[in-house]
Amino acid sequence: MRATLRWAHSDLRTHRGEALFLVLATAGIVASLLLATALFGYATNPWQRVFTQSHGAHVWLHTDKAADTGKLAGLDGVDTVAGPYPTAAVTVSSRGSRASVELRGTPERPSVGRPPVVSGHWLDPSAPNGVVLESRLARALLAEPGDTLTVPGTARELTVVGLADSAEPRYRPGEQPGLVWALPSAVPDPGGQVIGLRLTDPGDTSYIVQRAVTVLGSGAIGEVSTWQQARAEAQGDNRLLGQVLGLFGLGALVAAGLAVHGAISTRIRGHLRDLSVLKAIGFTPGQVVRVFLLQHLAYALLGALTAAGLAEALGSRIPGRLGDAVGVWQGLPGHTVALIVVPVGAVLFIGATTGLAAWRAGRVPPVPLPRPAATSGGRLSGVARRALGVRIPPALVLGWHTAFTRRPRSLATVARLTLPLLLIVVAMSAWTTIDRFHSRPEQVGLPAALSVRADAGRSEQQIRTLLERDPGVAAAYPGVETAALGPSQTATIALRGLGTHRDPYPHTLAEGRPARGADEAVAGQGLLDLLDARVGDWVRMTVGDQPLILHIVGRSIEPENAGRVISTSLDTLRENNPGLRPTLYELRLDPGADPREVADRLTAAGDGHLDVHTVANPADGLSPLRAVVAGLIAVLALIGLIELLTAIGGTVRESERDLLALKAIGLSPRQITAITVTATGLTALAAVLAATALGLPLAHWLIDAQGRSSGIGAGIAQGPSAVLVVPLGAAAVLCAAALAAVPAARAARRRLADTLSAVA
Repeated sequence: MRATLRWAHSDLRTHRGEALFLVLATAGIVASLLLATALFGYATNPWQRVFTQSHGAHVWLHTDKAADTGKLAGLDGVDTVAGPYPTAAVTVSSRGSRASVELRGTPERPSVGRPPVVSGHWLDPSAPNGVVLESRLARALLAEPGDTLTVPGTARELTVVGLADSAEPRYRPGEQPGLVWALPSAVPDPGGQVIGLRLTDPGDTSYIVQRAVTVLGSGAIGEVSTWQQARAEAQGDNRLLGQVLGLFGLGALVAAGLAVHGAISTRIRGHLRDLSVLKAIGFTPGQVVRVFLLQHLAYALLGALTAAGLAEALGSRIPGRLGDAVGVWQGLPGHTVALIVVPVGAVLFIGATTGLAAWRAGRVPPVPLPRPAATSGGRLSGVARRALGVRIPPALVLGWHTAFTRRPRSLATVARLTLPLLLIVVAMSAWTTIDRFHSRPEQVGLPAALSVRADAGRSEQQIRTLLERDPGVAAAYPGVETAALGPSQTATIALRGLGTHRDPYPHTLAEGRPARGADEAVAGQGLLDLLDARVGDWVRMTVGDQPLILHIVGRSIEPENAGRVISTSLDTLRENNPGLRPTLYELRLDPGADPREVADRLTAAGDGHLDVHTVANPADGLSPLRAVVAGLIAVLALIGLIELLTAIGGTVRESERDLLALKAIGLSPRQITAITVTATGLTALAAVLAATALGLPLAHWLIDAQGRSSGIGAGIAQGPSAVLVVPLGAAAVLCAAALAAVPAARAARRRLADTLSAVA
């Protein structure tokens, strides 16, 4: 055991840099996997916690005032009913911020859908104008208990008495109204009612919704929201961040395992005589295997423990969403298990790849086998000999020969170096895709920068004139948005009428053509998946009590409402309802116009009649992904550096045998050094070309697959430009050549006795 430790210590002193890189790479990989685990837990558990604490309803149905909702309590599969509660759609204002809300009259704190109060207290009959705000809405309004909300256009005021969490669909400016609980007396003129259904089996949600629509009639139901939709919205970007971290963490783990395997295999080939000496002095094959295995397990364990300790101690202090995710994750029941399982799993995987290479070391015979007389690289090919004959530099020809003649070994080296570079290309594609959402939003389904909703105080022509008069507005598209029931009447979809036949809305199409004629529409991927439809199909939906049949002629990229959106022109909707007035205006701004400045000017010009919001960009929630991608690129670059150093060491050792022959034919030490540098550079160049050729289509496929699963749809992927890819490839090749220069120069200037000893 003492001899084993002494040999391991000597080997560590010889390969300090390699050991340090392995520790750092393992730490980065384990940290990525732990952060991915934290984000997955953060994405799911907060919503689940609120749903459980509130004894949440699985289905919420918004109906008209005349609907007989009492029949729903008798449906098979319905356990408990919440409501019905009277509702009214109003706009509230606080500290200069406005929001569309649903004012829900709640006589007492419900037993189903019982929102947990996080600040202040619940409604009190002694304060008839008191309201409780959903916490996300309160953050948007900058409202706290004790603040006063005003209702624009009226003298009415509401006092905030509390804030509460809700497991219902969250507030989204311009899309989903916020939720405000009030006493029934505060809802004097309700426009409808809402009822919640808690089911005995959540898996029967679609069936129960269909039964409810049948009992009440499709014309009585305005909107349906389910627990699956609310959970998907709550998970949202956090789950995507977790998927990205998990994917790259696992990829980096595989790359690190292969790098360790390659490093040990190369060292075994370079130290066959040393291993034979160990066998000769009494080391058993098992001891030789354990030396390599325990040594690299120690490196991996040190890196894993470092990552776990830093994640536990400092993870919650990371700025932004990552820090919040780690803080919540540390309080979850499975936190301790994950903190142990993830590092142990990474160490075991690295140990498995190490053990395979170490097993080969244990098979080295005690007496070294004589090396074959032929050169290890094989004879020069006819093309190489002719190239030397036409005065192509010998370093280039012999470097190519050294790099690619030993095909199995050369291909393995290129493959191991390609993997981290491929993942870097994928990471850069993710980065440029996020940049595309910010720099060119019109290409990813966001042609409008502002959304304006107007009350009934002004006519359509007056509003359009006011909007288009602003110097920053390029075009104003009138429209309406309403909820509609799909053909199966089990889910609510968003129906939009935007623009006119004369001035069509510029939808971003990924498939098909724009909707130009009557009854034509474009749909998002989420809607096509929900209805099991495709471009070219006719779909039937129900708007209120009126059926509507539209022809889907194109697939648009829809970042909103999980892609469950079907869009047509306002003229098409007016054919069924001639008196339809636009309720919103989508504004396309001039290049360079600041959306916030334009919004402020329009709000002031509207004199309280306009509710102006910036259009939400899904990439805004992915801002932490930039730091994540940068960190992952650093970890992958470290793994690539380890593999590069391994390849350089192997090339230098393999070239020792040819050193005498090269000197004998008159090559100078500088030319011999250039051969090794060229061989290393060509190996790196082959890896760069392979990583680019494989990484770009892989990145497009992964990003588009994520787009399809989220409902946005394929067509959002953006690969890195040549301005980024070419410098990355050039840097990798030049770095490889620079790192190879020093060890190659030392080998080329070795003494004749040392060279003979190496060949023997």
